[in-house]
Amino acid sequence: MPANARSTSLYRADQVRGIDRHAIEQLGIPGFELMQRAAAAAFALLRRRWPAARRIALLAGSGNNGGDAFLLGALALQAGFAVEAIALTAGSGGDAARARDAFESAGGHITIADAGTEIPDSDICVDGLFGTGLARPVTGVAAALIGKLNAAQRTVLALDVPSGLDADSGSRLGACVRAEATISFVAWKRGLFTADGVDCCGALELATLDLPENAYAGFIADAELLDDSITGLLAPRRLNVNKSSFGHVLAIGGDEGMGGAIRLTGEAALRCGAGLVSIATRHEHVLALNAARPELMAHGVDDPAALAVLLERATVVAVGPGLGQGAWGRALDAAALDSGKPAVVDADALNLLAQVPRALPAHAVLSPHPGEAARLLGSDATAVQRDRYAAARELAARHAAVVVLKGAGSLIADPQGRVAVCRWGNPGMASGGMGDVLTGVIAALLAQGLSPWDAARLGVALHARAGDLAAGEAPRGLLATDLFAALRRFSNGFA
Repeated sequence: MPANARSTSLYRADQVRGIDRHAIEQLGIPGFELMQRAAAAAFALLRRRWPAARRIALLAGSGNNGGDAFLLGALALQAGFAVEAIALTAGSGGDAARARDAFESAGGHITIADAGTEIPDSDICVDGLFGTGLARPVTGVAAALIGKLNAAQRTVLALDVPSGLDADSGSRLGACVRAEATISFVAWKRGLFTADGVDCCGALELATLDLPENAYAGFIADAELLDDSITGLLAPRRLNVNKSSFGHVLAIGGDEGMGGAIRLTGEAALRCGAGLVSIATRHEHVLALNAARPELMAHGVDDPAALAVLLERATVVAVGPGLGQGAWGRALDAAALDSGKPAVVDADALNLLAQVPRALPAHAVLSPHPGEAARLLGSDATAVQRDRYAAARELAARHAAVVVLKGAGSLIADPQGRVAVCRWGNPGMASGGMGDVLTGVIAALLAQGLSPWDAARLGVALHARAGDLAAGEAPRGLLATDLFAALRRFSNGFA
């Protein structure tokens, strides 16, 4: 296993608890020692990130997450910090009880929380209320504390997982801590990187607690985190090539009044290296496409017969942006998918698939947002967001295709159950046309010979990284066309 495997491996909470047990029971590392290592790593992060901090408030639950907080508090007291602790209960269990005693022995004072308890004035609040074991909405005194913490807008360091966040799905379980930084112990929890996790966790750091590699034996990561090495999927180009060497994308869509969508798809495919890109659209859009982007070969297409000539020449089809759900769109969608060409299926092509399920080409990528995913699953967007991992896997299995579930922390799933997670992207990308651009990016990569799995993973990474570069420090007002220059740059590597 590569040395950086821990940095990209995402686990379910039950798997991390299993790794803990294996380290304790099979490798002989005492649980309290692991707790000490966690506290030391968290305190080191606190001092490194907030060097001027001198007053700490601890919020501690009764379990091991609270134990981590108490030991951090003991270290802080020994270093001359002022520390105030608020505990949910009058006692703690197991190793956490020993940690609580260590905190009090170091001179710490503990206040037992009630409904009226306020958050102490401090430079940093340390969230050690619940950790990964939470499986129900936070209620009662704990919910009140979290509400006051968030309302006070204090700087928060969360231990392992922000309290109130589902470590597996990344969805909020009622009241949820909003942290400025989160330190994850032993291994990354998959919920930190998608859905509400991206809002609640802040900056993320992993502390493996010096566990040896054999502590992870038998625990196969549930998902992988995309990193910069993904650009290695596109090899440097040989010199002795021509435009036919890099595939021909046929982008199909742009019903009346929606020509811009298919233009975005086509230009994105060019910017990401497709050798040729044709557009099949309404006649009324051809002149504008030729004027704005003459490198695109725009064709007015009335029916499947006219589309057939273009399909013969295509390597890959990208169908859906601006397609509409009328007779014209339905006819072209059916012809495109019946051609058997590798396909990227997006937007209205997904809505048509939800209305009339059909077999897809052997090499297909579906790219739904949560609403489209919900229609495909016969569900609703709230349910999809509640467990994005399950939704993406179900869609991939049901349609025998690679699926990109877009959103904060986009997921890429394949029919075998693999899932990759994108750590990049920004809220400025929640704007019209961004999905059309992504469709063109993935289509271009398919046309250059990548598999659907690799094209989807790299395409999502290129799209998100380009969005981050284009947004800079001002994501509000970002346009889909702002990504094009960055897409060209990143298609040649992330350096």
